[in-house]
Amino acid sequence: MLLQRSMLKPLILAVALVIAGCKSEPNREKPAEGKTTEQSSKEKKIIYIDATANFGRFTHKDSVDYYVRKVHDIGITDLVVDVKPITGEVLYPSKIAPVMTTWEKDNREKDSSWDMLERFIEKGHELGIQVHVSTNIFSGGHNYFDRGLIYAEPDKKHWQTTSYLPEGLTPISAQKNKFSTMLNPALPEVQDYELSVLKELVSMYPELDGIVLDRVRYDGITADFSDASRKLFEDYIGEQVADFPADIYAYDAQGRRTPGTWYKKWLEWRSGVIHDFMYKAHDALKAINPGLIFGDYTGSWYPTYYEVGVNWASKDYDPSEDYEWATPAYKNTGYAEVLDMFLTGNYFYEVYRKEVEQIDTTKVNRSEAGQSKSKAYWYTVEGSADLVNKVVMDKAPVYAGVYVEQYKDNEEQFVAALKMCRKKSKGVMIFDIVHIIDKNWWKALERGLNEDLKAE
Repeated sequence: MLLQRSMLKPLILAVALVIAGCKSEPNREKPAEGKTTEQSSKEKKIIYIDATANFGRFTHKDSVDYYVRKVHDIGITDLVVDVKPITGEVLYPSKIAPVMTTWEKDNREKDSSWDMLERFIEKGHELGIQVHVSTNIFSGGHNYFDRGLIYAEPDKKHWQTTSYLPEGLTPISAQKNKFSTMLNPALPEVQDYELSVLKELVSMYPELDGIVLDRVRYDGITADFSDASRKLFEDYIGEQVADFPADIYAYDAQGRRTPGTWYKKWLEWRSGVIHDFMYKAHDALKAINPGLIFGDYTGSWYPTYYEVGVNWASKDYDPSEDYEWATPAYKNTGYAEVLDMFLTGNYFYEVYRKEVEQIDTTKVNRSEAGQSKSKAYWYTVEGSADLVNKVVMDKAPVYAGVYVEQYKDNEEQFVAALKMCRKKSKGVMIFDIVHIIDKNWWKALERGLNEDLKAE
């Protein structure tokens, strides 16, 4: 029976509204795919393999074979192989992204007759190791070498972020104190491009166990102040910003930031940009490989991580109750629920909370994005792990991580940090294998991975 025309028009309008709503609102439910009981309960011991730091080493087949076996024998369960460094180039035969065949510090050209990632997957699986890839998302160049996507492809130069500095609006490629040529995450063409690279990668390697997204963020609190971002923000708030960028924040005579009328809403909007991208990436990659472990890698310093536009907490955690920079709606930008694996950088020399008072803030290495110099408890391995657990609220399995170089020549402090990460999370992540090799810290690593935690 045909519907009468008077009934058909309201029905079409209702369907259109439903479809529009589905397109604008990402799936906010916890995904059921991608994790098994065994994967969730097993203590993961994860080691990173950075693309450029290890370029000369792992362009040899025998090095891949040797080190996969070596890490397996001391207890490593998972590898994270960086295949898309900050230049925007990739270490596999992509038809979309530029392929890295050489690196500045290595006098070697990559042999393209064999596939490095394929070799890692094959050798890892032979030994029961899960193999994940890491991809730097919103970075398109290396400023120290004027190299990468932004430098090589003129039509993408406008993708780079525009920073609002005391001296004015400045493209990031002109800031040679920053090594990453960060992109503007809010640009639809940037997101579409990065999603196409991710989808190609996952399609090319169906045996891949997981993917870890890195640098899914803004460069910092000074980014992005391009005309495009202004227009997108105005669309978000539904009105024009009268004085941009001063209505976001302004600089005083000493170069200190003074929040403007729209400062908190600006923070909320940027965090929403990253939230929506994470859900888009999750849905796109799970559609290709439903069993793929969908992961993320961020810093652990949540109280200042809003500066890079990222809220990796659970939606059930309301930061506006603890921090003045958050609006009540900021909690809606949390994305812990979408993650199958969450790797955090608990990158501090001090391991125990009780060590915080001995920190000399004039000497600490706090160069990571969003970090500040303070004696807060969460600037220790233990304290930061506690804070991560508080805000993630068990909505994603957390794997606390150490930066090996942080411990210089103190092996015992390194071992203690590894054990603390294991105690406070579902395992431990080590960044990076190059430091273990250079320091010959294999025995220290083995101790930290396997010693009893009861005394900790």
